[in-house]
Amino acid sequence: MKDYQTITLEIDADVATLRLNRPDKMNALNTLMRAEITDAVTYAGRRARVVVLTGNGKAFCSGQDLSDGGNATALDLERVLRDEYVPMLRAITDCPVPTISAVNGPAAGAGANLALAADVVIATERAYFLQAFTRIGLIPDAGGTYFLPRQMGSAKAMGAALFAEPISARQASDWGMIWEAVEDDSFEAHWQARAAHLAQGPSKTYGHVKAAIRGSWDNSMDSQLDLEAKLQGACGQSRDFKEGVMAFLEKRPAKFEGR
Repeated sequence: MKDYQTITLEIDADVATLRLNRPDKMNALNTLMRAEITDAVTYAGRRARVVVLTGNGKAFCSGQDLSDGGNATALDLERVLRDEYVPMLRAITDCPVPTISAVNGPAAGAGANLALAADVVIATERAYFLQAFTRIGLIPDAGGTYFLPRQMGSAKAMGAALFAEPISARQASDWGMIWEAVEDDSFEAHWQARAAHLAQGPSKTYGHVKAAIRGSWDNSMDSQLDLEAKLQGACGQSRDFKEGVMAFLEKRPAKFEGR
């Protein structure tokens, strides 16, 4: 297993758990952490059947570390976004296996949008999401202007961006921004059970599900129906489809291999 300075990565029972590990900085993102997340997600996506991102300490991620590199106002933000954030976000969205953000506490700024990049977002009820950017004269970045309107509609996305007010985990769930909010006491066990469920599923099919749903954002209906047909044809040729059918007919749980 690889050694990292700002994160930890463990793979057990086909579940890769990546923990942001700067708890003294509320897991704020610096240059090294972004590079390590990119590397770890890419590595884990080839070796596990589900990848979980969560945080150590009280926060999930407080966003950009404004102390990284000295004077924050001197940062070339366009370069940082293109060279550091884009590869990290693409590693998550393009990951061949399902990704889960297990949001264990506050997720602010780029940290909120890092969470939203995952396929499934599960948050503890004490967590909140904050598009803090306008508080310092910036627009939402790290994919925020892309994810937010698609997940909760343009009206809610615009309000979240302009007012920069915290959105509780429960509210985020009610608005369709995340998959679910979970009681604090059961949060860790719950996301672990969710991850274990996906790790035992038809991994190649999950990859096609991701491609179909993400593709729908840019497709016409006809293009999407063509994409569905193509991907379903590929699923129909998989060993997991044959196993799923046999398990159904034999009235037993399927034992998927991920191929």
